[in-house]
Amino acid sequence: MMMMMTTTISSPPRTAAATTTTNIIPLVELREYALHPQHVSSYLQATTDTASIRKSHTPLCFFALPETGGGLLHVATHAYYYAHGYDERETKRNALALNDEWKLYISKCRPFMQSQQSTLFVEAPFLVHHSSDPRDGEDYPSVQGLASIVNNNDNPLSSSSSTSLSSNSGSSTSSTTTTTTLLELRRYQLRLGYDTVPHFLELYQQGLPSKLKTLHPTSSLVTVLYSEVGVLNQVVEVWRHGQGYAAMEASRQGARQALPWRQAIADIAPLAVQFSTTIHKPTAFSPLR
Repeated sequence: MMMMMTTTISSPPRTAAATTTTNIIPLVELREYALHPQHVSSYLQATTDTASIRKSHTPLCFFALPETGGGLLHVATHAYYYAHGYDERETKRNALALNDEWKLYISKCRPFMQSQQSTLFVEAPFLVHHSSDPRDGEDYPSVQGLASIVNNNDNPLSSSSSTSLSSNSGSSTSSTTTTTTLLELRRYQLRLGYDTVPHFLELYQQGLPSKLKTLHPTSSLVTVLYSEVGVLNQVVEVWRHGQGYAAMEASRQGARQALPWRQAIADIAPLAVQFSTTIHKPTAFSPLR
């Protein structure tokens, strides 16, 4: 089984200072493992049983499986935030590979997987700035950021509601997945060009505050990412909806009434060649849930 990783580096929207050797850019790794449908439950159980090893060795942000949307089902989707970039990623993954319990887990789960894919991303600059400057609270309410999730791994962001969705009762994976919170991954594939991603993020930033102010109380923007290694000129939004589909639909209805956001999307549309959204259900051990 081979992990797909393209080694071409994109041209991200950074300042000149960010390109110096003393300024390390945090990386977000999104890993997606396509599972054999008949082995999903076995994979989830084994992964849940060894979650403490994963979380003690890597900066896990979330771990989820898709419910529906514009992609394949039965894909274990997990994200990691490496605050110290490539060196931290290599160091932590090498240490994990030496763990004997992890080796047993890998040997057990490898037959359950059809393929593995890894893509490296960088968080949008305006979200990084927001996370370090509390004065941005007015413009960017309901924004979490991945660093906050990793830093609060012992007290994960979880749904305050204990009510299960009736459609999920009796699920074979009920012990390994949560039942209310949904994660929404929205993906944009943009046109080629050095200026496409910076232009997208500029337009997105202009309209975002108006959308955030219309969200359902349990919905929040987790992060906005652009690809650094892998399929380039890709932007991914991650949203959390604490009360599931009801919160997601209420937030969508509110966004349609936010005129600056509608204008931003109209301006963004010519930059994109493809757009998709996928609804994921986080596992019980996912820090973001």
